[in-house]
Amino acid sequence: MKITDLEKTEKVQMTMEGAKGAWKQIPLAKADGVPAYSLRVFTIEHGGHTPYHAHPFEHMNYIIDGEGVLVTATGEERRVKKGDFALVMPDEVHQYKNISTDQPLVMICLVPRDYE
Repeated sequence: MKITDLEKTEKVQMTMEGAKGAWKQIPLAKADGVPAYSLRVFTIEHGGHTPYHAHPFEHMNYIIDGEGVLVTATGEERRVKKGDFALVMPDEVHQYKNISTDQPLVMICLVPRDYE
């Protein structure tokens, strides 16, 4: 069993091509012995976004705070806000953007542990 505090988890700026103003924390990961999924927390600053990308596995998201859009493969921008859940299927092109004028978009992202 492990209990951790997000405030004590290292926060690293995303350097993946196409990312802007996005930070990642990994409070529970493969190194902790998770059997299936790593739990990551992304913080996206005002005007920031994740890369427009796809990967061969699903991921599940929960919006902790803020509001933004989830950009689909067709370019549609679907609004997300605090309390929303989103499922991105394998190979589905997607991007998160913060559309708030005064607060970060913060979300939990679960991915297969071997992706980390």
